[in-house]
Amino acid sequence: MSINPTSNSGLLIEIDGIEEPTIAAYFSGLNSGEFAATAELFAENGRLDPPFENPIEGREAIAKYLETEAKGMIFCPESGTLLLKDNDLAQYHVQGKVKTNYFTINVSWLIQLNTDREILLVEVKLLAALEELLKFSK
Repeated sequence: MSINPTSNSGLLIEIDGIEEPTIAAYFSGLNSGEFAATAELFAENGRLDPPFENPIEGREAIAKYLETEAKGMIFCPESGTLLLKDNDLAQYHVQGKVKTNYFTINVSWLIQLNTDREILLVEVKLLAALEELLKFSK
């Protein structure tokens, strides 16, 4: 199964500064709840580093994690930059927001792709003050 780089509203996901279809497809898959297909965008040994949790490695584990943790979230990438591109790797930095029923938080994603445009790594960082994060634990 492949993912179209469109949001669940059918509009093309556009990230200012990023023209990589794999990254658009990643966010589209998350927003449409196609977590197994989203995990297929990862390389066989790809890794997801969510905030406050141990890294998740491998497509099957990533799909299971997303099914449990990403359901109901809306991922809103806004802008990005190509940080590095060489013969083996392309690395991007994306900033945006994640919305849930309870809160909206600023987030950054570090995304690495191999030469086959498979995701090697997605590292997710919350961009919030400690006081903001503490409110979520109550």
